[in-house]
Amino acid sequence: MREQDLLDKLSKIERLYAGAATPGEKEAAADAMERIKRRLGETAKIERPIEYKFTLSDGWSKKLFTALLRRYALRPYRYARQRRTTVMVRVPRSFVNETLWPEFLELSKVLQTYLDEVTERVISGAIHANEGEEEVIAGEYLG
Repeated sequence: MREQDLLDKLSKIERLYAGAATPGEKEAAADAMERIKRRLGETAKIERPIEYKFTLSDGWSKKLFTALLRRYALRPYRYARQRRTTVMVRVPRSFVNETLWPEFLELSKVLQTYLDEVTERVISGAIHANEGEEEVIAGEYLG
């Protein structure tokens, strides 16, 4: 996958979660974000924001998640002595369930696929072609 293909795919996901109804919404990147922000603002008036704790698996996921939060004008934070992969945010539950988390999962899947492909190409080209998983040896590990 080329970088432009990745960017196009990420934009499509954004439009999907913003509720874009027609293919003619090509300029929807900015419009989509505004619709989601507006929906978040309306939801926050009705539904009280609660504090969420998200524990992400790696640094890439955390970067993506915090970027998504900041795009929607949400303030990610963590408390002293929390792990670096922990992100706290105050947000309405319905926004997390209907928009934020599903969008993050889709974006994360697309980004992870892209990063895996790039990593495989770089390792194969610069070090050695990876020919699959390591060998599994019968017996008991004594180490």
